[in-house]
Amino acid sequence: MSLAELMIDIPAEHEKNVFGQFDAYAKKMERTFHVTLIARDGQTKILGEGHAAEKAKRVLEQLTELSRRGNVITEQNVDYAISLVFEDQEEGIVEIDRDLICHTLQGKPIKPKTLGQKKYVDAIRSRMITFGLGPAGTGKTYLAMAMAITAFKSNEVSRIIMTRPAIEAGEKLGFLPGDLQSKVDPYLRPLYDALYQIMGAESFLKNSEKGLIEVAPLAYMRGRTLDNAFIILDEAQNTTPAQMKMFLTRIGFGSKVVITGDTTQKDLPPGTVSGLDVAVNVIKNIDDISICTLTSKDVVRHPLVQKIVKAYEEYEKKSIRPGNKDGRRNSGKRRK
Repeated sequence: MSLAELMIDIPAEHEKNVFGQFDAYAKKMERTFHVTLIARDGQTKILGEGHAAEKAKRVLEQLTELSRRGNVITEQNVDYAISLVFEDQEEGIVEIDRDLICHTLQGKPIKPKTLGQKKYVDAIRSRMITFGLGPAGTGKTYLAMAMAITAFKSNEVSRIIMTRPAIEAGEKLGFLPGDLQSKVDPYLRPLYDALYQIMGAESFLKNSEKGLIEVAPLAYMRGRTLDNAFIILDEAQNTTPAQMKMFLTRIGFGSKVVITGDTTQKDLPPGTVSGLDVAVNVIKNIDDISICTLTSKDVVRHPLVQKIVKAYEEYEKKSIRPGNKDGRRNSGKRRK
Protein backbone atom coordinates (compact mmCIF):
# COMPACT_ATOMS: atom_id res chain seq x y z
CA MET A 1 0.00 0.00 0.00
CA SER A 2 1.55 3.28 -1.15
CA LEU A 3 0.96 6.40 0.93
CA ALA A 4 0.27 9.67 -0.85
CA GLU A 5 0.47 13.32 0.11
CA LEU A 6 -1.81 15.54 -2.00
CA MET A 7 -2.44 19.28 -1.81
CA ILE A 8 -5.57 21.24 -2.66
CA ASP A 9 -6.26 24.99 -2.48
CA ILE A 10 -9.28 25.82 -0.32
CA PRO A 11 -9.42 29.59 0.34
CA ALA A 12 -9.81 30.49 4.01
CA GLU A 13 -13.23 32.10 3.40
CA HIS A 14 -14.56 28.74 2.12
CA GLU A 15 -12.93 26.45 4.69
CA LYS A 16 -15.74 26.61 7.25
CA ASN A 17 -18.37 25.95 4.57
CA VAL A 18 -16.48 23.00 3.06
CA PHE A 19 -15.31 21.44 6.34
CA GLY A 20 -18.59 22.03 8.20
CA GLN A 21 -19.30 23.26 11.70
CA PHE A 22 -16.67 21.91 14.11
CA ASP A 23 -15.06 20.24 11.05
CA ALA A 24 -17.94 17.72 10.91
CA TYR A 25 -17.70 17.22 7.13
CA ALA A 26 -13.90 16.94 7.22
CA LYS A 27 -14.11 14.28 9.93
CA LYS A 28 -16.69 12.37 7.89
CA MET A 29 -14.34 12.37 4.88
CA GLU A 30 -11.42 11.23 7.05
CA ARG A 31 -13.48 8.31 8.39
CA THR A 32 -14.87 7.39 4.97
CA PHE A 33 -11.61 7.46 3.02
CA HIS A 34 -9.23 6.65 5.91
CA VAL A 35 -7.19 9.79 5.25
CA THR A 36 -5.95 12.72 7.30
CA LEU A 37 -6.80 16.31 6.34
CA ILE A 38 -4.54 19.16 7.49
CA ALA A 39 -5.65 22.71 6.62
CA ARG A 40 -3.21 25.62 6.83
CA ASP A 41 -2.92 29.04 5.09
CA GLY A 42 -5.55 28.35 2.42
CA GLN A 43 -4.16 24.93 1.54
CA THR A 44 -5.28 21.49 2.64
CA LYS A 45 -2.96 18.49 2.77
CA ILE A 46 -4.46 15.03 2.23
CA LEU A 47 -2.49 12.12 3.70
CA GLY A 48 -3.50 8.54 3.00
CA GLU A 49 -3.38 5.56 0.68
CA GLY A 50 -2.98 6.76 -2.93
CA HIS A 51 -6.36 5.74 -4.36
CA ALA A 52 -8.28 6.88 -1.27
CA ALA A 53 -6.45 10.22 -1.15
CA GLU A 54 -7.37 10.85 -4.81
CA LYS A 55 -11.05 10.20 -4.06
CA ALA A 56 -10.97 12.52 -1.04
CA LYS A 57 -9.35 15.21 -3.19
CA ARG A 58 -12.09 14.89 -5.82
CA VAL A 59 -14.77 15.35 -3.15
CA LEU A 60 -13.02 18.40 -1.70
CA GLU A 61 -12.65 19.93 -5.18
CA GLN A 62 -16.37 19.48 -5.85
CA LEU A 63 -17.39 20.97 -2.48
CA THR A 64 -14.99 23.91 -2.86
CA GLU A 65 -16.40 24.76 -6.30
CA LEU A 66 -19.92 24.47 -4.90
CA SER A 67 -18.97 26.89 -2.13
CA ARG A 68 -17.39 29.32 -4.62
CA ARG A 69 -20.74 29.49 -6.41
CA GLY A 70 -22.39 30.74 -3.23
CA ASN A 71 -23.97 27.47 -2.07
CA VAL A 72 -24.23 26.62 1.61
CA ILE A 73 -22.74 23.12 1.85
CA THR A 74 -25.10 20.65 3.55
CA GLU A 75 -24.55 17.15 4.88
CA GLN A 76 -26.59 15.89 1.94
CA ASN A 77 -24.12 17.57 -0.47
CA VAL A 78 -21.19 15.87 1.27
CA ASP A 79 -22.84 12.44 1.38
CA TYR A 80 -23.86 12.61 -2.26
CA ALA A 81 -20.45 13.86 -3.44
CA ILE A 82 -18.83 10.94 -1.61
CA SER A 83 -21.27 8.42 -3.12
CA LEU A 84 -20.65 9.72 -6.67
CA VAL A 85 -16.89 9.43 -6.21
CA PHE A 86 -17.23 5.86 -4.91
CA GLU A 87 -19.36 5.00 -7.96
CA ASP A 88 -16.76 6.65 -10.26
CA GLN A 89 -19.44 8.82 -11.83
CA GLU A 90 -18.07 11.23 -14.43
CA GLU A 91 -20.75 13.80 -13.61
CA GLY A 92 -20.36 15.29 -10.14
CA ILE A 93 -22.41 17.60 -7.95
CA VAL A 94 -20.87 20.67 -9.65
CA GLU A 95 -22.34 19.66 -13.03
CA ILE A 96 -25.71 18.99 -11.37
CA ASP A 97 -25.59 22.39 -9.64
CA ARG A 98 -25.30 24.20 -12.99
CA ASP A 99 -28.92 23.36 -13.82
CA LEU A 100 -30.96 26.27 -12.41
CA ILE A 101 -34.73 25.88 -12.84
CA CYS A 102 -35.99 29.04 -11.12
CA HIS A 103 -35.94 30.92 -7.81
CA THR A 104 -38.40 30.85 -4.92
CA LEU A 105 -40.18 34.00 -3.80
CA GLN A 106 -37.36 34.53 -1.25
CA GLY A 107 -34.72 34.24 -3.99
CA LYS A 108 -33.57 30.73 -3.15
CA PRO A 109 -32.44 28.87 -6.29
CA ILE A 110 -34.27 25.67 -7.19
CA LYS A 111 -31.94 23.10 -8.76
CA PRO A 112 -31.76 19.32 -9.04
CA LYS A 113 -29.53 17.94 -6.31
CA THR A 114 -28.86 14.40 -7.53
CA LEU A 115 -28.20 12.66 -10.84
CA GLY A 116 -31.65 11.08 -10.65
CA GLN A 117 -33.28 14.49 -10.21
CA LYS A 118 -31.17 15.92 -13.07
CA LYS A 119 -32.36 13.14 -15.43
CA TYR A 120 -35.95 13.75 -14.25
CA VAL A 121 -35.75 17.49 -14.98
CA ASP A 122 -34.11 16.86 -18.37
CA ALA A 123 -36.88 14.40 -19.23
CA ILE A 124 -39.57 16.96 -18.36
CA ARG A 125 -37.87 19.46 -20.68
CA SER A 126 -37.57 17.08 -23.61
CA ARG A 127 -40.64 14.81 -23.42
CA MET A 128 -44.36 15.48 -23.65
CA ILE A 129 -45.23 13.06 -20.82
CA THR A 130 -42.91 12.21 -17.94
CA PHE A 131 -43.55 9.70 -15.17
CA GLY A 132 -41.64 10.46 -11.95
CA LEU A 133 -41.63 7.38 -9.73
CA GLY A 134 -39.93 7.17 -6.35
CA PRO A 135 -40.17 7.43 -2.58
CA ALA A 136 -41.06 10.45 -0.49
CA GLY A 137 -38.47 13.22 -0.34
CA THR A 138 -37.05 12.77 -3.84
CA GLY A 139 -38.49 16.08 -5.08
CA LYS A 140 -40.87 14.57 -7.63
CA THR A 141 -43.74 17.03 -7.11
CA TYR A 142 -41.66 20.06 -6.12
CA LEU A 143 -39.40 19.91 -9.19
CA ALA A 144 -42.39 19.33 -11.47
CA MET A 145 -44.06 22.38 -9.91
CA ALA A 146 -40.93 24.48 -10.45
CA MET A 147 -40.78 23.38 -14.10
CA ALA A 148 -44.49 24.19 -14.56
CA ILE A 149 -44.16 27.70 -13.11
CA THR A 150 -41.04 28.34 -15.23
CA ALA A 151 -42.88 27.24 -18.40
CA PHE A 152 -45.88 29.40 -17.44
CA LYS A 153 -43.80 32.53 -16.78
CA SER A 154 -41.90 32.12 -20.07
CA ASN A 155 -45.23 31.71 -21.97
CA GLU A 156 -44.41 28.17 -23.09
CA VAL A 157 -47.87 27.20 -21.77
CA SER A 158 -50.91 29.35 -21.10
CA ARG A 159 -52.00 27.68 -17.87
CA ILE A 160 -51.05 25.24 -15.12
CA ILE A 161 -53.34 22.43 -13.99
CA MET A 162 -52.50 20.39 -10.90
CA THR A 163 -54.56 17.44 -9.81
CA ARG A 164 -54.49 14.44 -7.51
CA PRO A 165 -57.00 11.73 -6.59
CA ALA A 166 -59.01 12.50 -3.45
CA ILE A 167 -58.59 9.18 -1.64
CA GLU A 168 -60.55 8.94 1.59
CA ALA A 169 -58.61 7.73 4.62
CA GLY A 170 -61.20 6.32 7.01
CA GLU A 171 -63.69 9.19 6.71
CA LYS A 172 -66.15 9.86 3.89
CA LEU A 173 -65.89 13.25 2.23
CA GLY A 174 -69.57 13.92 2.91
CA PHE A 175 -68.99 13.88 6.67
CA LEU A 176 -66.28 16.55 6.52
CA PRO A 177 -67.42 20.12 7.32
CA GLY A 178 -67.76 22.89 4.73
CA ASP A 179 -68.64 23.14 1.04
CA LEU A 180 -67.20 20.93 -1.69
CA GLN A 181 -64.02 23.02 -2.05
CA SER A 182 -63.41 22.86 1.72
CA LYS A 183 -63.83 19.08 1.62
CA VAL A 184 -61.24 18.52 -1.11
CA ASP A 185 -58.72 21.23 -0.14
CA PRO A 186 -56.91 19.04 2.47
CA TYR A 187 -56.09 16.53 -0.29
CA LEU A 188 -54.60 19.29 -2.44
CA ARG A 189 -52.74 21.14 0.33
CA PRO A 190 -49.24 19.86 -0.64
CA LEU A 191 -49.73 21.36 -4.11
CA TYR A 192 -50.77 24.71 -2.66
CA ASP A 193 -47.75 24.73 -0.34
CA ALA A 194 -45.32 24.29 -3.23
CA LEU A 195 -47.11 26.95 -5.30
CA TYR A 196 -47.02 29.50 -2.50
CA GLN A 197 -43.31 28.94 -1.89
CA ILE A 198 -42.28 29.30 -5.53
CA MET A 199 -44.86 31.74 -6.89
CA GLY A 200 -46.24 33.49 -3.83
CA ALA A 201 -49.82 33.48 -2.53
CA GLU A 202 -50.76 36.81 -4.16
CA SER A 203 -49.58 35.83 -7.64
CA PHE A 204 -51.21 32.41 -7.30
CA LEU A 205 -54.59 33.87 -6.26
CA LYS A 206 -54.50 36.43 -9.08
CA ASN A 207 -53.80 33.78 -11.73
CA SER A 208 -56.21 31.35 -10.10
CA GLU A 209 -59.06 33.89 -10.34
CA LYS A 210 -58.30 34.26 -14.06
CA GLY A 211 -58.45 30.48 -14.49
CA LEU A 212 -54.77 30.32 -15.49
CA ILE A 213 -53.80 28.14 -12.53
CA GLU A 214 -56.10 25.37 -11.42
CA VAL A 215 -55.77 22.95 -8.52
CA ALA A 216 -58.50 20.34 -8.57
CA PRO A 217 -59.32 16.71 -7.73
CA LEU A 218 -58.77 14.21 -10.54
CA ALA A 219 -62.53 13.61 -10.92
CA TYR A 220 -62.86 17.19 -12.25
CA MET A 221 -60.76 16.28 -15.30
CA ARG A 222 -63.41 14.02 -16.86
CA GLY A 223 -64.87 15.30 -20.13
CA ARG A 224 -62.22 17.99 -20.65
CA THR A 225 -59.54 18.45 -23.31
CA LEU A 226 -56.47 20.19 -21.92
CA ASP A 227 -54.64 22.18 -24.62
CA ASN A 228 -51.54 24.35 -24.16
CA ALA A 229 -51.25 23.50 -20.46
CA PHE A 230 -48.66 22.14 -18.05
CA ILE A 231 -50.50 19.38 -16.20
CA ILE A 232 -49.26 17.64 -13.05
CA LEU A 233 -50.93 14.51 -11.70
CA ASP A 234 -49.65 13.95 -8.17
CA GLU A 235 -50.03 10.80 -6.00
CA ALA A 236 -50.82 8.81 -9.16
CA GLN A 237 -50.38 5.49 -7.32
CA ASN A 238 -53.86 6.15 -5.86
CA THR A 239 -55.58 6.21 -9.25
CA THR A 240 -57.54 3.29 -10.66
CA PRO A 241 -56.73 2.05 -14.19
CA ALA A 242 -59.94 3.74 -15.45
CA GLN A 243 -58.98 7.08 -13.86
CA MET A 244 -55.47 6.93 -15.31
CA LYS A 245 -56.77 6.15 -18.79
CA MET A 246 -59.26 9.01 -18.47
CA PHE A 247 -56.49 11.40 -17.46
CA LEU A 248 -54.03 10.37 -20.18
CA THR A 249 -56.71 10.81 -22.85
CA ARG A 250 -57.45 14.40 -21.74
CA ILE A 251 -54.11 15.68 -23.06
CA GLY A 252 -54.36 18.13 -25.96
CA PHE A 253 -52.02 20.01 -28.30
CA GLY A 254 -49.16 22.05 -26.85
CA SER A 255 -49.44 20.43 -23.43
CA LYS A 256 -46.80 18.91 -21.18
CA VAL A 257 -47.65 16.35 -18.51
CA VAL A 258 -45.83 15.13 -15.40
CA ILE A 259 -47.23 12.17 -13.46
CA THR A 260 -45.72 11.51 -10.04
CA GLY A 261 -46.22 8.65 -7.62
CA ASP A 262 -44.74 6.29 -5.06
CA THR A 263 -45.79 2.71 -5.81
CA THR A 264 -44.93 1.65 -2.24
CA GLN A 265 -47.48 4.00 -0.61
CA LYS A 266 -50.88 3.12 -2.05
CA ASP A 267 -54.08 4.13 -0.23
CA LEU A 268 -56.39 2.19 -2.54
CA PRO A 269 -58.85 -0.36 -1.12
CA PRO A 270 -57.40 -3.88 -0.75
CA GLY A 271 -57.38 -5.78 -4.03
CA THR A 272 -57.62 -2.64 -6.20
CA VAL A 273 -55.03 -2.42 -8.97
CA SER A 274 -53.14 0.87 -9.20
CA GLY A 275 -53.64 2.82 -12.42
CA LEU A 276 -50.01 3.95 -12.20
CA ASP A 277 -48.72 0.36 -12.28
CA VAL A 278 -50.89 -0.46 -15.29
CA ALA A 279 -50.00 2.76 -17.16
CA VAL A 280 -46.24 2.25 -16.78
CA ASN A 281 -46.52 -1.19 -18.38
CA VAL A 282 -48.92 -0.09 -21.11
CA ILE A 283 -47.12 3.03 -22.38
CA LYS A 284 -43.46 2.25 -21.61
CA ASN A 285 -42.54 1.76 -25.29
CA ILE A 286 -44.35 4.81 -26.68
CA ASP A 287 -42.15 7.60 -28.05
CA ASP A 288 -42.12 11.00 -26.31
CA ILE A 289 -42.93 9.37 -22.94
CA SER A 290 -40.21 9.09 -20.32
CA ILE A 291 -40.30 6.99 -17.14
CA CYS A 292 -37.86 8.24 -14.48
CA THR A 293 -37.34 6.12 -11.38
CA LEU A 294 -35.88 7.90 -8.36
CA THR A 295 -34.48 5.95 -5.40
CA SER A 296 -33.39 6.47 -1.80
CA LYS A 297 -30.16 7.99 -3.21
CA ASP A 298 -32.26 10.89 -4.53
CA VAL A 299 -33.89 11.76 -1.19
CA VAL A 300 -33.01 15.37 -0.39
CA ARG A 301 -34.73 15.77 2.96
CA HIS A 302 -33.01 15.21 6.30
CA PRO A 303 -30.37 12.41 6.04
CA LEU A 304 -32.48 10.37 8.48
CA VAL A 305 -35.32 10.28 5.90
CA GLN A 306 -32.92 8.71 3.39
CA LYS A 307 -32.00 6.03 5.92
CA ILE A 308 -35.69 5.35 6.69
CA VAL A 309 -36.56 5.02 2.97
CA LYS A 310 -33.61 2.68 2.42
CA ALA A 311 -34.56 0.57 5.46
CA TYR A 312 -38.13 0.20 4.15
CA GLU A 313 -36.83 -0.75 0.68
CA GLU A 314 -34.70 -3.52 2.20
CA TYR A 315 -37.55 -4.69 4.46
CA GLU A 316 -40.00 -4.89 1.57
CA LYS A 317 -37.52 -6.85 -0.56
CA LYS A 318 -37.21 -9.43 2.20
CA SER A 319 -40.92 -9.63 3.08
CA ILE A 320 -42.30 -10.01 -0.46
CA ARG A 321 -42.07 -13.42 -2.08
CA PRO A 322 -39.91 -13.42 -5.25
CA GLY A 323 -42.05 -13.26 -8.35
CA ASN A 324 -45.18 -12.28 -6.41
CA LYS A 325 -46.36 -9.19 -8.28
CA ASP A 326 -49.35 -8.37 -6.13
CA GLY A 327 -47.14 -7.61 -3.14
CA ARG A 328 -48.55 -10.27 -0.79
CA ARG A 329 -46.19 -11.59 1.82
CA ASN A 330 -44.92 -15.13 1.64
CA SER A 331 -46.79 -17.07 4.33
CA GLY A 332 -44.79 -20.21 3.69
CA LYS A 333 -47.95 -22.21 2.91
CA ARG A 334 -48.72 -23.68 -0.49
CA ARG A 335 -52.29 -23.69 -1.74
CA LYS A 336 -53.66 -26.96 -3.04
